[in-house]
Amino acid sequence: MMNYNIFITCALTTFIGLAFMISSPMVVEGGVVPRRIINVMRLGAVPDGQTDASLPFQSAWASACSSLTPSTIYVPAGRFFVRSAYFQGDRCKNKAIRFVIDGTLLAPSDFRNSVWIKFEKVTGVSILGGFLDGRGTALWACKAHSGGCPAGATTLEFFDSKNIMITRLTSINSKKFHIVINACQNVNLQGITVSAPGNSPNTDGIHIESSSGVTVLNSRIATGDDCISIGPGSSNLWIQTITCGPGHGVSIGSLGWSLQEAGVQNVTVKTVTFTSTENGVRIKTWARESNGFVRGVLFQDLTMVNVQNPVIIDQNYCPGEHNCPRQMAGVSISNVRYDNIHGTSASEIGVKLDCSKEHPCSGMQMEDVNLSYENRPAHESCVNAFGATRGNCLI
Repeated sequence: MMNYNIFITCALTTFIGLAFMISSPMVVEGGVVPRRIINVMRLGAVPDGQTDASLPFQSAWASACSSLTPSTIYVPAGRFFVRSAYFQGDRCKNKAIRFVIDGTLLAPSDFRNSVWIKFEKVTGVSILGGFLDGRGTALWACKAHSGGCPAGATTLEFFDSKNIMITRLTSINSKKFHIVINACQNVNLQGITVSAPGNSPNTDGIHIESSSGVTVLNSRIATGDDCISIGPGSSNLWIQTITCGPGHGVSIGSLGWSLQEAGVQNVTVKTVTFTSTENGVRIKTWARESNGFVRGVLFQDLTMVNVQNPVIIDQNYCPGEHNCPRQMAGVSISNVRYDNIHGTSASEIGVKLDCSKEHPCSGMQMEDVNLSYENRPAHESCVNAFGATRGNCLI
C-alpha cells in the first residue's frame, strides 16, 4: 500500500507550483515580461452564435505559439460558434499559453468527428473559465429511438500533453465524453462543472487514461455516465471534494479488454458525495484474459445518498449482457482500501465485491463502512475477496 501522506504532499506541492506558474507573468533577469493579450474578436470572431469562429481561434493559437512571450487568448462574453478546434503544440515555441474565456463556445449540432476541441502535444496550457456547450440533445434522441447514429464527439481532449491547468470551466450537454485527459502528465482540474441529463448516453464527465499526476478538485458533475472514469495506464491520481449525481459514480475501468494492457495504480478518491447515482465507487473488469492490474487505491470519506451500488467491484463486467467473452478474469486487483464510507443504499446490497476465482482480490481493507437500506443496515456480498475488515464481509 502506498504512503498516502507523502502522495498528498507531492500532489498539493505540484498543484500550488503549477497554479503560480500559469497565473504569474514570466520573470526574467532585469524585470517582468508582460503577458500578450490576443482577443479572438479582433481576429474576426463574432459572438452571434452562428458565424463560424474556427479560423479566428486557430489564428489566435498560431500567434501565441509563435511568440516567446507568455500569451493569453481572450474570449469575451458572447456566444461563439466553433465548428472544430485543433490546437497542435509540437512546434509551439511558447510554453505559457492561457485561454481566458468569458463567453460560451457552441459546438455544431451535426458534428461527426470524434473530438470537438482537441489539444495535442502542448505544454504549459491553461484554461480559465468559460462554457462549452456540446449541443448533444439531438444525438441523444437519435440513440434513444433509432439505430445508425454517430458515436458522438468528446467536447474537450488533451492528448500527449503536460503541465496543464483547467479552472472554473463548465461543460454542458456533451455529445459523448465531456473532458478527456489521455497520455498526459501533470494535469490539474479545479472547479469544474459538468452538466448533462441522467439519461444522456456515454457522457462521462472526466475520463483519465494513460496519464499520471492528474488532480481533480472541488468539482460538480451531473451526467448520464461515469462522473469520473479511469482507464488503463493511469497512475498517481488525486480526486477530492467532488459532488456526483446523477451519473454512474467514480469508476476504475472498464479494464481487461486487451491481453496486453497497462495497469492502474496509486489512486486516491476522497471527500465525494454521491446522490442518486447508479454506483458510488466501482472497479469494473471484463471476464477475459489480461495482464492488467489495479493496486494501491484509497476510497475515503465518502457519502452515499440513495445510491444503487455504493461500493462495488465487478470482475464480470458486461453492459447489457451482450458480446461477453465469459473467460477467466485476468485483471489482478490488490491493496484497495475503503475507509469512512457512510450513507444510504438504494438496494439491499450496499457492498458487493464480485472478484475472480482465478485471480481473487487480495490485500483489501475495509474500515468504518456503514451503509443503510430502508432504515436498517445494508447487506454485503463478497466473493473471492480477501483482506482485513472491521464489521464487513472480508476474511
